Amino acid sequence: MRLEQLQAFLSIAQTGSFQQAAKQCGVTQSTISRQIQALEADLEVELFNRSTHAKLTLAGEKLLPRVHKICQEWEFATQELADLMGGKQPELCIAAIHSVCAYYLPPVLQKFCHHYPAVQLRVTSLGSDRSLKVLKDGLVDLAIVMHNRFASLSKEMVIELLYEEPIEVLIAANHPLAEYESIPWLELIRYPQVVFKDGYGMRRLIEDKFEYMKVTLKAALELNTLDGFRGVVRQEELIALLPQSALMEARYDPTLAIRPLAETSDLAGASSWTRQVVMVTTQDRLHIPPIQYFWQLVKDNIPKIKEM
Repeated sequence: MRLEQLQAFLSIAQTGSFQQAAKQCGVTQSTISRQIQALEADLEVELFNRSTHAKLTLAGEKLLPRVHKICQEWEFATQELADLMGGKQPELCIAAIHSVCAYYLPPVLQKFCHHYPAVQLRVTSLGSDRSLKVLKDGLVDLAIVMHNRFASLSKEMVIELLYEEPIEVLIAANHPLAEYESIPWLELIRYPQVVFKDGYGMRRLIEDKFEYMKVTLKAALELNTLDGFRGVVRQEELIALLPQSALMEARYDPTLAIRPLAETSDLAGASSWTRQVVMVTTQDRLHIPPIQYFWQLVKDNIPKIKEM
């Protein structure tokens, strides 16, 4: 059973004529006849009484509303797909890490909304792991995250490097570590830290680094907002390791201080600790005009390497 057979059946039922149905479907009358014969063979019933007018049999009358619904659903489906490929999708859903949402996305969002005013833009601030999860589950169309091994597990994922940035130390302005222009690792590890909760890429990055350096991470408190980090560190005891882009507001706060990590020859790799921020979507989504446009906007408006 094929769709064109059902469409032929519906057309004959509506016009009452094989000849008129053939004109309506844009095929020959013999083609319409063969389609109905094949349909009747599949169903093992006659659907029309062949006379001057093609009149439905009892079986045909029973089938008619079902076929009408099938053909109507097919029309709806093909129209939805045409609208999607034509850029008429109702919404575009984005998941992004906190620092990107706060500092880099606002001008991108404004430009997108100006270009696609009919598309509802929905942006959710999530950690990297959660952002990738909702992308893979089809709940969002695009994610901007810290690059990690989970981003490239699926072959259908497309990954674009946006920028790379150093990890720095956030401390209270009167913290003992503020005396250093750059903080040695052996001094850093003496102090308890506030860290992101489990499931955040930054938490895993810190844990992996401390494990690599063979030192103990003193994680005293878990948070998931940048405001929370600043508020806790401001109390003078805890410190935090954060990416450069997450420290923009802290740079203008006189109660806080930011220091780079010192170059340390006896601890290999301590001086070049960075994170990469990437944009991720699926290959099929990149063919959808609004998603393609948003992807290009982000590439054009966020430099590859962010200088501070």
